[in-house]
Parts: sequence; structure tokens; C-alpha cells
Amino acid sequence: MSIPQNAFGFTKSAPNTPNNYSTISQPELHQSTEIIGKIQAYFRERIVGQEWLSMSLLAAVMANGHILLESVPGLAKTSAARILTDAVAGAFARIQCTPDLLPSDIIGTQIFNYANNTFETRKGPVFANFVLLDEINRSSSKTQSAMLEAMQERQTSIGGSIYKLPEVFIVIATQNPIEHEGTYPLSEAQLDRFMLKETLHYPSREEEIEILDRVEKKVFVKAPAVLSVKDISILHQIAQRVYVDVSIKRYIVSIIQATRDVQRFIPAELAQYVTLGASPRGAIAFMEMAKAVAIMKGRTYVTPDDVKIMRYSVLRHRLSLSYAAVADNVAVETIIDAIFGAVAAP
Repeated sequence: MSIPQNAFGFTKSAPNTPNNYSTISQPELHQSTEIIGKIQAYFRERIVGQEWLSMSLLAAVMANGHILLESVPGLAKTSAARILTDAVAGAFARIQCTPDLLPSDIIGTQIFNYANNTFETRKGPVFANFVLLDEINRSSSKTQSAMLEAMQERQTSIGGSIYKLPEVFIVIATQNPIEHEGTYPLSEAQLDRFMLKETLHYPSREEEIEILDRVEKKVFVKAPAVLSVKDISILHQIAQRVYVDVSIKRYIVSIIQATRDVQRFIPAELAQYVTLGASPRGAIAFMEMAKAVAIMKGRTYVTPDDVKIMRYSVLRHRLSLSYAAVADNVAVETIIDAIFGAVAAP
């Protein structure tokens, strides 16, 4: 009997897989599989290709984390964020980042009401379930920092008062790696707030032909939602209860610590390019992503492969490389592979 695979090509575990540590019931696992399947189907009907982007967005949703998308224009970054929101009937806000954008344009401000001589709080677009920061590196450092509290603490301060953000709050930021004029590179502190960073590539010849066909047939029309924001909360709660063995946690920590002491683990010709390793947020991201992948695979426990599969997404923005790496055309993914090759899996 063949074991079924899901849309990402993951082989689902057999139903009788022993797992004495799981607190997830079979009905809950079935419910999560249904929710994931509906989001996958909705995404595939409206985005051609970009299967890895679909997986990363879904993993970010399950972990209630933020994601940074990097690519040249026109590769469906904005469309993917909008489609994900439409699938669950969530509140969506798109913020076009420009050099003159102010922090108050994002988080909101207080406006004086002359009718009753009082200040009224006007909340900004950040109070949505899915916030798209388009071309985030075009906004000034001051404006970028306005998102730090929102992304980390899930709250904002307006006029000295604290305002909680929605329970489901995910920032999807985009940036163009080619254009550098009039941009403000994100600081390490800002980058570290993103659970994942994905780089998108051009579609294949067949996929681009399919895009033309769909445009001609007007396939890219907004369709009714197939889920609700409540379903996203349920999916998040189930994913949080995925079992992570202590050996997996040690494996994750060993990887993160290896990024901080690369000279001991990888060849000197590669280690010389690394100037800064990952913070503890990297370890948290690995654990949360591994849980999400396990649920996508139909399992209630994490394996080392669940950690490995998201290695680029979790680490590519957390490893700082020197200018020599750019000059020598050394990709961060090469160094990540070397680190994973040096750390033994349980």
C-alpha cells in the first residue's frame, strides 16, 4: 500500500505511528489536515508555482510569526499575501513604504476633536490580521523601528496608552534586492523579528505560459473565503502542542551555537566570511517551524528532517556575512549547508 503525499510532496506518516507523548488527538490532527488542505488548494488556484512560498506562508501562519519576502518585482509577493488573507476572510492592510512614511502612518495617532475638546485615538493599518509592508527597505529607519514593538510585543503605544494587536497578527514584508538607491537596509534587530526570510525566483517556462493562460481566462478573480480567522487560531493552537523531544531541542541549539563559533565547525575558507551568528530567536524559529512542518506531514512529533527542511528560511537573514563574501560570490546557503553538515543529527 502506498503512503499518501500532500501538496508539498511530503510523505504523510502512517496512521498507526507510535507517539506516546502527543497531546494532539486524532480528530484534531484530522481537523488541522483539512484546514491546511483548504489553504493549499485556495493558494494553488490563484498562484502559479511558488510551492515553497505557499509552504513558508502556511508555516508562518501556523507559528503566528512574521515573514520577509525578497525578490525582484512581479513574482507574486503582494498577491500571495492578499490571497492568504482572502482564504481566511481576515483583515488585510497594505502599507506602501516610502522615505516620507511616518511611524504614525503605521501605528496610528491622536487627533484633537474640536467638538468636545478631547483627543481621539485613530488606529493605524497595523491593526489587521495580515499586514503587508511593501518594499519595507524604502521606509526610513525611524519608521522601520515603529514596527519593532508591534512585531515582538504584539502591541503598540499611542499617546502613552497600550493597544493590543489582533490574536492572529502576521507581518509579511517585501523588499527588492536589486535596487539600492533611496533604500534603508534593515538592521539586524529588525531582521531578527522575522521568523522566516524567503527568496523568490522567476517561474519556469511552463509556469509563465500558465500565468498568461490564467490572465487571459480571468482566473485571478477574488473568490469567497474557505476558512475563517478562527480556523487559523485553531491551527496555531494545535501546532503548538506538537511534541519536540529533548534530543531535537539539543540538535537545534547545537546548530545555533555552531553559527556563533563557525571556526570550530566548518572549513576556514568559509568561516572567514561569517561575522555574526544567530540569536536565541533563531532556535525558537527552528522549533516553531519544525512543529509546523510536522503537522503538514501529518505527524504529532518533530524529527530532525523537519528541522533541516526550513534551514535556509530560518537562517539566511540571521547570519551576517562580510563584504568579502559578496565579492567572492559566496552564498549564505552554502555556509548554512556546511554548518548542518558539521552538526550531527540525533
